Amino acid sequence: MKLLGLFACAIGLAVAPLATAVAAPQITRTGPADFPISSVVVVHDVGGVDIAFASGTPGSAKAGDTKAQTIDSLTKLLAGLKAQGFGAGDVVMLRVYLVGDPSKEGKMDFAGMMAGYTQFFGTKDQPNKPSRTTVQISGLASPGSLVEIEAEAVKPHS
Repeated sequence: MKLLGLFACAIGLAVAPLATAVAAPQITRTGPADFPISSVVVVHDVGGVDIAFASGTPGSAKAGDTKAQTIDSLTKLLAGLKAQGFGAGDVVMLRVYLVGDPSKEGKMDFAGMMAGYTQFFGTKDQPNKPSRTTVQISGLASPGSLVEIEAEAVKPHS
């Protein structure tokens, strides 16, 4: 029994430094103070990287069609990430939500979305290509929006 007690004590002494060496990550939340959702949440220094989660960013109905709204959405989304130190090349995952376009008999305008999307990813200036999911949905919270995009980005901790 005494040997078992010594063994348990040795295990506790060996594990204690590990528990103190792993600190809780710092989390930064950005966005309007009077709104209950963060625009971008960054979890700092997780295994040597920072991870950003960007909330869904709708394209403005004023921008026009699906292509123009995709450009508008990605421009705003990437500006929010840039303000936290991330670039388009750090984006590892996108989720694109498309509303059926009334001018296309209620079908999503995948070609229009791709025409806007390919201006940001897989280009000569920004060759990194994130993973992506694209789905058609029945509607968005922003009236007239045809597109909403959310993202995750990862970069080495600086």
